[in-house]
Amino acid sequence: MQLYNTLSAEERAIMIDDAGKQRLTLSFYAYAKIQDPQKFRNDLFIAWNALDALGRIYVAHEGINAQMSVPAENFEAFRETLEAYDFMKDIRLNVAVEQDDHSFLKLTIKVRHKIVADGLNDETFDVTNIGVHLKAKEFNEILDDPNTIVVDFRNHYESEVGHFKGAITPDVETFRESLPIINDQLKDHKEDKNLVMYCTGGIRCEKASAYFKHQGFKNVYQLEGGIINYAKQLKEEGLESKFIGKNFVFDNRLGERITDDIISQCHQCGKPCDNHTNCENDGCHLLFIQCDECKATMENCCSTECLEIIHMPLVDQVRLRTGKQVGNKVFRKGKSENLKFKHSGELPETALATAQKPADIRQKIKVKKVLLGKAEHYYVKAQVGQFTIENQELNSGDRILISGPTTGDQEMILNRIIVDGAETQTAKIGDKVTFEVPFRIRLSDKLYKIVNQHKFLC
Repeated sequence: MQLYNTLSAEERAIMIDDAGKQRLTLSFYAYAKIQDPQKFRNDLFIAWNALDALGRIYVAHEGINAQMSVPAENFEAFRETLEAYDFMKDIRLNVAVEQDDHSFLKLTIKVRHKIVADGLNDETFDVTNIGVHLKAKEFNEILDDPNTIVVDFRNHYESEVGHFKGAITPDVETFRESLPIINDQLKDHKEDKNLVMYCTGGIRCEKASAYFKHQGFKNVYQLEGGIINYAKQLKEEGLESKFIGKNFVFDNRLGERITDDIISQCHQCGKPCDNHTNCENDGCHLLFIQCDECKATMENCCSTECLEIIHMPLVDQVRLRTGKQVGNKVFRKGKSENLKFKHSGELPETALATAQKPADIRQKIKVKKVLLGKAEHYYVKAQVGQFTIENQELNSGDRILISGPTTGDQEMILNRIIVDGAETQTAKIGDKVTFEVPFRIRLSDKLYKIVNQHKFLC
């Protein structure tokens, strides 16, 4: 049985659009003793693949850490797959503040040494002796206590676009770096201060709180469910947000807005902006903040060097990358001398601008389309394609889209259609229809009817 992805991200995105069903982005974690992580991983893959669940999941002997996208109609069935395990009964699922059907496009479950790379030796302290969990209202109240020190246990690129007011925001690239820094910085306040911590979904604080209690801190607290759950409780209870800006997330959205305040700048021009992107150059993929104007000018690139590279022939781009340790730097790299307006460490709490409804980052034309059928044959000399109609009718005069991995997206107006050797105005479900196609098509291509076309605003 296949226990890995067989579709590309692009193919999966098309399938999701074709299905036209709502998906939910969510995250969860659980610390537990798992005897056989590989078997646990395989069992989850089989169960979740059957439910069309996608995401990035890490499992280890110590538990599970998951960020996922699940069809809304399969949500309860998905929950049942979790509750089949005693340690995940009644588990809290952090549903995202902002939804995007394309947040994840693959199901990736990896067995790791740890579910979060913390650099700690768990045998040296009691990892179950954690800090006091605080709900949103309690968290707000303790932040007002002058005896409180609040610490952000996320990385510099996360805190730059949003953080709690008054928080210590370590200038670090990994969670493991922040632990000794904070321990040293607060060593004189182990007994006289409230050490209050937060992260995206709560998992980093779960380990950090136990570590700091082991280090001698007497009053340790953590935000239950992290920023994601905090935002949910704000809406449900009408509470004031003491978090300002955007919450960075580790999926294709790269962020979800908590407040309308923009507290960061475009790293290239300095304009108020908090939209992350990855450099278009496959040999770089630098994670940075880029406004729409710079995005258009620089074509999603972080520097003029990368801009020049993406216009090279593909063979030359591959040659430049050969032998270099590039890897997946999407979420691990966020600093460069090219980023003139990058900020980290001590960060501002004053809004530079108010967020407007943003235009689509890639400035693409969003096409609303309906799947009609699939390609059956292409007659090269006659330049005629044959398709089977499987859904709805096809009419002469329709604007159609033929799409496939090699063909790309090709639009055209259908002027003349033939069914069973005779010209007709309408092809019905089950018909094999032929018409002139001025480009080569493949058997993997699909036929769509375009309903309307407009600039997409997200």
